[in-house]
Amino acid sequence: MPSTSASSKTENQPALKRPAGLEPIFQPVTLVTGVGNAAAKALARLAGPNLIDLVWHLPAGLVDRRYNPTVAAAEPGRIATMTLEIGEHLPSRRPGLPYRVRAYDETGGLHLVFFQSRAPWLQKLLPVGATRIIAGKIEAYNSQKQIVHPDLVLDPAEKHRLKPIQTVYPLTAGINGPQLERWIDEAVRQAPDLPEWIDKPLLKREAWPSWHDAIARIHAPTEEDDLSPLTPWRRRLAFDELLANQLALLLVRERQRRAAGRSTQGTGTLRAKALKLLPYQLTGAQRRTLAEIDADMAAPTRMSRLLQGDVGSGKTVVAFLAMLNAVEAGRQAALMAPTEILARQHLQTIAPLALKLGLEVAVLTGRDKGKARTRTLSGLAEGSIKLVVGTHALTQDPVEFRDLALTVVDEQHRFGVEDRMRLSNKGPKGSRGGSDVLVMTATPIPRTLTLTSYGDLDVSKLDEKPPGRKPVTTVALPGDRLDEVVAGVARAIADGARVYWVCPLIEESEVSDLAAARERAAELSAYFKGRVGLVHGRLRGPEKDTVRAAFARGDIDVLVATTVIEVGVNVPEATVMVIEHAERFGLAQLHQLRGRVGRGSGQSTCLLVYSPPLTETARQRLTVIKDSEDGFVIAEKDLELRGAGDLLGTKQSGRPDFRIADLEHHADLLEIARDDARRILSTDLELASARGKALRTLLYLFERDAAVRYLRSG
Repeated sequence: MPSTSASSKTENQPALKRPAGLEPIFQPVTLVTGVGNAAAKALARLAGPNLIDLVWHLPAGLVDRRYNPTVAAAEPGRIATMTLEIGEHLPSRRPGLPYRVRAYDETGGLHLVFFQSRAPWLQKLLPVGATRIIAGKIEAYNSQKQIVHPDLVLDPAEKHRLKPIQTVYPLTAGINGPQLERWIDEAVRQAPDLPEWIDKPLLKREAWPSWHDAIARIHAPTEEDDLSPLTPWRRRLAFDELLANQLALLLVRERQRRAAGRSTQGTGTLRAKALKLLPYQLTGAQRRTLAEIDADMAAPTRMSRLLQGDVGSGKTVVAFLAMLNAVEAGRQAALMAPTEILARQHLQTIAPLALKLGLEVAVLTGRDKGKARTRTLSGLAEGSIKLVVGTHALTQDPVEFRDLALTVVDEQHRFGVEDRMRLSNKGPKGSRGGSDVLVMTATPIPRTLTLTSYGDLDVSKLDEKPPGRKPVTTVALPGDRLDEVVAGVARAIADGARVYWVCPLIEESEVSDLAAARERAAELSAYFKGRVGLVHGRLRGPEKDTVRAAFARGDIDVLVATTVIEVGVNVPEATVMVIEHAERFGLAQLHQLRGRVGRGSGQSTCLLVYSPPLTETARQRLTVIKDSEDGFVIAEKDLELRGAGDLLGTKQSGRPDFRIADLEHHADLLEIARDDARRILSTDLELASARGKALRTLLYLFERDAAVRYLRSG
């Protein structure tokens, strides 16, 4: 990732140089004694390529090496450290049997047992007649004590390497525990003392150690409680990381506010006509959000706004009305969706309304070729096409706009941040600044994740559903009642309903999901002859469209889908959602899937089919989804049950991957960090004071200098 300053100065300001004091720990791990190229590659996979990555690689446990019995007194089941004389080697007599080495002290002997080990290596490690310090778990086998694959084998001259309490770290192939512990110790020793960036009253109130003392302490646990995220040293480092995150986000936000932009103010004529054409009144939340968007677009700075809307809250209509504002001002607007299915669904929603207003809505996806594509590209470049809906194909180099004023990005966590920035920066050459950006998500985001991941965006919430929407009846059933589910589906179809059936999530594999979906579709086809369709990720675009269109028309009654594709077809007649192995889904996924039904005037039902016995977490998930349809409540509970790790998708989302902070345990520190960052920048925007310079060091320490441009800055 290119290095980019976190400063709020103009885009042309040279990147700040990393403070000299940090250079020692930003050196490659190959500078550590014993780390060759192979080990460096393994360390890069495990933690990262530099010494600082080893500093942030936290202990997962500890081993007490203070039990030093004689062989006779050694208790099976305990981890022991003993000084033994090496006796005879007993190689295995046939494949599959272990290699054994006899070892003694004055009270008796035991076996050191090795599976699939090379004799020359063992003979060098354990030469007959030598004395070795052996550490490992004592076991009893056929009345003989043994240690299988000792944890440590040391020459007495290396006794200084033996720690009474050994720290245990997460490992990867090619690295053993003692090696990693030794390398991390070296990285911590290389860590410099740094100027203090935490406000002194806060430091005193929390009784936190200095940064250097905190990293030394976190890597030297002496008891299990020292591993807790609530220790003073862990909380101090977590606060450091959260403060760096919040400071970077607010600097980006300030830079966005100062970035060149253009005022876009429509006449309101097209919007007024569109509102009259809608078969319903806007909710209060929709009206409030539109007013916020209008104010942002009218300002001379670039808009960066996040629109959170629960399932069925009317985000697409708000986006379309905002796009009309750009068209009324004589400019263009684009809506980018992560998949072709969603892009075409948006097209189906807004194109009929746009047509009645005399506007053409073009579509541009990877599937659009030939003359149609050429015509669209020409229309966007000339400005004759004012509205376009598409996928990431909109970001490609051949696509140019005459005057792009508004970029709407749907389900933005499915895009790389670069995609969004490339589209928002498209426009005529020499243009003052990029387009306004409206980012939409149908996945309600907990407050803590909003602060850590979207702190640079203004946030609007659609927390009301359009009038007339009936709640969806949600029922959980064990898998052995699947026959009852099929019978219930048959009754619903007889009453004119259409049904989604999501196949079981067997594993994160498109192949296995597809096999399960095909099997279920075949079984249902035998019951509902000619009335079952199947969509999955391996179908070509036109094939998907054919099945979806058949379902929307009512030519088929049951749409079976894998979990690896969007099932977001807007079919008001679809009133039943069946989700197999519901216990394997996250709350957000279940909520999104359930949102496919309940879009019409009929009563809808969601059937959660699970396989008992349920884990406690799975039981809680199913209880929450049965008891609530409020996506924001569900998102908070999802964070509580799953942690922050996977709520927003992959790393490509731009979500910060915290090395130290754990939002489940450090949420209180996030609020403090947010307030502190605001206070700092209100008086020292350029971070020029003594504390400001220390905070610049903090930004580099957590590599926010490189990441800041790629945070959700629009």
